[in-house]
Parts: sequence; structure tokens; C-alpha cells
Amino acid sequence: MSQCESPTIASGLKPAWRDVSVRLVFVAEQNIEKDPNLETPLLEAQRAAGAKFAEYFGVRLPAQFRDPLAEYAAARKGVALIDSNFRAVFALSGPDRVRYLNAVTSGNIRDLAPGQSALGLLLNAQGHMLAELITLALEDRLLVLGHAFLRQRTFEILDKFIIMDDATLTDETARTGTLAIEGPEAPELLRELTQLDFAQFPAGAHAATEMEVSGATIPCRILRHSLFGFPGAEVLLTRESLPAAWQALGEAVRARGGSPIGYRALEMLRLEAGIPWFGTDFDEHHIPQEAGVESTHISFTKGCYTGQEIVERVRSRGHVNRRLAGLQFSSAEAPKAGTAVLSLDGTEAGHVTSAAFSPLAGKAIGMAYLRREYLQPGTTLRCGTADSEVIDLPLRAAIASRP
Repeated sequence: MSQCESPTIASGLKPAWRDVSVRLVFVAEQNIEKDPNLETPLLEAQRAAGAKFAEYFGVRLPAQFRDPLAEYAAARKGVALIDSNFRAVFALSGPDRVRYLNAVTSGNIRDLAPGQSALGLLLNAQGHMLAELITLALEDRLLVLGHAFLRQRTFEILDKFIIMDDATLTDETARTGTLAIEGPEAPELLRELTQLDFAQFPAGAHAATEMEVSGATIPCRILRHSLFGFPGAEVLLTRESLPAAWQALGEAVRARGGSPIGYRALEMLRLEAGIPWFGTDFDEHHIPQEAGVESTHISFTKGCYTGQEIVERVRSRGHVNRRLAGLQFSSAEAPKAGTAVLSLDGTEAGHVTSAAFSPLAGKAIGMAYLRREYLQPGTTLRCGTADSEVIDLPLRAAIASRP
């Protein structure tokens, strides 16, 4: 058996394999069980401001504060504040922290310098995606951002294989709050609030700083990461300072003509940007190449990690039998997730994962897993009572390139 081969592991077993330089961990696939009681810690303040709520990423979050189309326009043209408290936050400390996390996730943790971050995935031995993670390298520890609806499972997977490594995992979720500032004017607003030249931050860069808002000084960490493809930042801060930060940042974005926005507007924006969401467009039923995240979430140079054998086998083969693709529908009405997509002769071509009205297209757009023979842009398909066309994403680029 080669160093990176994965033996078949029966469900429920917890083996770990190690040689002198590399350790592989094998994780049995589990079904996701969502906690029905998850909600934003800002719920009462947002409810008082007139917000309407719905479930996103398994968490009760604001769907809208006002007309979603007005919120969409504020984010595209100016700056928007987003409640991103769907996050789970973990810290990994100890001298073996980098070696350990590098062996169990798909991102390149080994080469991160303090102030850098990496997207990655927790895969099982079959290459299926159990969790999506962002890992931030600090001087003395790693911060790992995941999803709150997978908080317990993610912690258990990361923790139970720390056997001979000198590393300690802690769950920081209850002590941490997360907000996002997005839009074309986000870099300038962040410069005003923090004195950081955020416009010069490369993607994934982060820094500890202080925000000066409404006469208050709020310690935080700013991460260059966008939820919908525009210049944007996620702000990590203490849970105690979250309500004051939400109020003060809301005032700051309104002063620039922006506003807090809910997830209905965010759904439009991220679909136009072609950004799939974990738990919505890809999950433990898919492998990275099917979701099209191999270029952003997988390092092909880092060495062995759990699930690598399958990922490499698919790369060598050159294709998958189904893949996440963009669709534009013939009407403004968005089909529900799970709606079947059919060829014109009635053959099932795939199914919708998410869809929303696109102000840019003037019609509904969405994402769907389609069989390989239907992936060519321009292919006409049927979805419910509407026609649909396979399109390239991001939609902004696709529309700009049309004659």
C-alpha cells in the first residue's frame, strides 16, 4: 500500500495511521443533524428594528430588514452590514497544531504565515465533504471557522484524532461574534474605522485591530473574505461586544448610504457571483469536484490528507459524472431547492440546489447539479413549468461578456 492509500474503514471505527512523516485520519460518513434552536445572538435587537427571520446555514438569521431589492442595491453600489453569526469558531494551540490540522483538512495549513488564512474541507475517506473550514494562522494558535449547525460534529472530528500530537482544541463559539462588511465602499469604511489599509489586503489576509465607532473602541480581527464576491471583510470580535458593534456599524454604513441587509438580498448577490454555500449547494453527499470547489478549497501540493486518494483519482480521470452549474430561468419565479431539472425530451438532467430572482438578469437564476452531458452553457432544459438555460457563473462576468 502506498503512503497515501486509504484502506476501507467500517463506519464507527476510529483508526489513525501514521508513519514517520505523515499521518492520515479516516472519518466515517455521518448524516447531518441540525440543531433546531440555533439563532443569531442579535435576534432581539434585529426584531426590534423590524427584521424578518428565516433559517440560513441552519441558524435563524435576518431574511430582510426592508425591501430585499433595496438592500441588494445598497450592497452592490455602496456598503452593507451582514449578521454572519452562522459561524462556529475553534482554536487549535500547541506545537503540533499545524502538522495535525494539515493532515486532516484539504487546505494548505503547513505554509500559512501569521496573518494568512486558507479555505479547506474536512473529507471522509470516500472524499465526501463533511465540513467547510477557514483556517486563520496566528502567532500562537490557529483559528478555525466552521458552521454552527455542524459545531458538535466538527469539534468531535477535529478533537478525537489528537492522539499523539501536542495540540489542544477549544470551542470558542460561545465567546465569539462575527459580522461582515461588504460592498465597493467596504475598504474605505474599514480604513476609517480601523486605520488599516484594507484595500491592500490580499484575499485571506487578516489582522488584529481596533474599531473606533460611536466613541467606543472595540478590539476585533478583520479577515479579507467575501460572502458574495465583492470587496468584503468578516469581523471577529467578542460576543459581549457584538450588540454595540452591530448598532455602531449599522450607523456607519447608513451614513454612507448603505444599510444592514438580510439573507434574501445576500442570496441574490452570492448566486450572481457564483458562490456555492456549504449545506445548501454542497455537503456530505458530494465530492469537491462535483461542487466545483477544488480550485478554492483543495491544495494539490501539500501532501497527504484524509480523502486525498479520491480527490486525486478524480483529477486523474479528468471529469465527474455530475457537476454544480448555473441556470437562468425563463421567469422571475425561482424554483424551490430539490426541483427536478429535465431535458427537453423529459430525461432527468439533475436538480436545483438554490435559486433566487436576479436583478442583474431580470429573471431567476440558480445552481443545480447536472449530468455531464447537460453542462454546456446555452443548453436549454426544463424546470417545473419554466424553461432554463445553462449559464456560466459568475453572472456579472457572463453578462458583461455578451455581445
